[in-house]
Amino acid sequence: MSALSYVPVLQARPHAVAAYGWLPPSDQRHIAPLWNLPPRPGAVRPALTAELRKDLGAVSEAQRHGAAWIDAPFEDEVQEAALAELLEEYCVYGRLQPVTGPDRSPLQQSAAFAAAARGRRGIGIRVRVTGEWDAQAAEGVRVLLARAEPEDQVGLLLDMGAVLADRPDAGKEALRALDALFPLAPWRDVCVLSGGFPRVTAEMLEHGLHQETRRDWALWHEIAQSRRAYVPLLSYGDYGTQHADAIAAVPRPPDKQGGGPDWGFLRYTTEREFVISKVLHKGREWNEKIAFNRAAARELVELPDFRGPTAGAGETWLRDLAMGVGTTGAFAKWLTVGNAQHLAYITHTLRRL
Repeated sequence: MSALSYVPVLQARPHAVAAYGWLPPSDQRHIAPLWNLPPRPGAVRPALTAELRKDLGAVSEAQRHGAAWIDAPFEDEVQEAALAELLEEYCVYGRLQPVTGPDRSPLQQSAAFAAAARGRRGIGIRVRVTGEWDAQAAEGVRVLLARAEPEDQVGLLLDMGAVLADRPDAGKEALRALDALFPLAPWRDVCVLSGGFPRVTAEMLEHGLHQETRRDWALWHEIAQSRRAYVPLLSYGDYGTQHADAIAAVPRPPDKQGGGPDWGFLRYTTEREFVISKVLHKGREWNEKIAFNRAAARELVELPDFRGPTAGAGETWLRDLAMGVGTTGAFAKWLTVGNAQHLAYITHTLRRL
């Protein structure tokens, strides 16, 4: 991965796999996603193994054109044991690179290093900073680095989590962490991950379009403007157009897929903002719902910053919805569209830097 690789944090779920698949191979080659397997509390084997294999298989198939990270940050003991048996398979025969971290269990760490040793594509060390930087965390990273083989290629994934208005010092904390961690190893990659998409409430959308500052992008610029010697070696990462906590969501059972609130929202990314437009899922007459959702898409398409259908499949879908072409979709489709336009836009932006 080059210093300008884009590392989006994505759920290993069908909507995110679809969004990545909407990108042409020329864009996919510039992206190294950090795929997150969802938690499945209470799941037991062999059903758990089957679900993990389904998730890993979908991600591995999506990564035909480039390498990616694979992580399960919310796994329990049962999931750890099941995943340990599968991880090597998908890291050796696929293009996935395992991830561990100083806060993970000994079993998870051992499984990640074993998979990395056989796969020979590298291993990621994910260090979370959800508040102030804790200098003691560097010691945990040193311990992990001591377990790496000399030939292992190690990447640092500095995960700042959600960086919203309640964390005005997130940029400073990221720099403190980088100052401490960068000298510890000859890192192959150093990626800074953060999420700026808000938790969306119905109240936010009462008066039409809602704009939210892209604080993750602002954090990236704050780091770049620090003029640290390591800045040219850093890669940018974000959580796409979902709140950072969304990766911890437990998948709905098949018989519950039709649930959820009466409303949802379309997402669009501009240079400095996320733009959010309310759409309806249920609770109105069919014709009224269709008209409402097409009007919501028109609000986005009429933005001065709308990039047009040539920008990517996400913009094409929004244009078609606004013009009355095709269906209006539901939650999974809205997530796919939002992330697809975002992934394409960020990839093109980074390639221009």
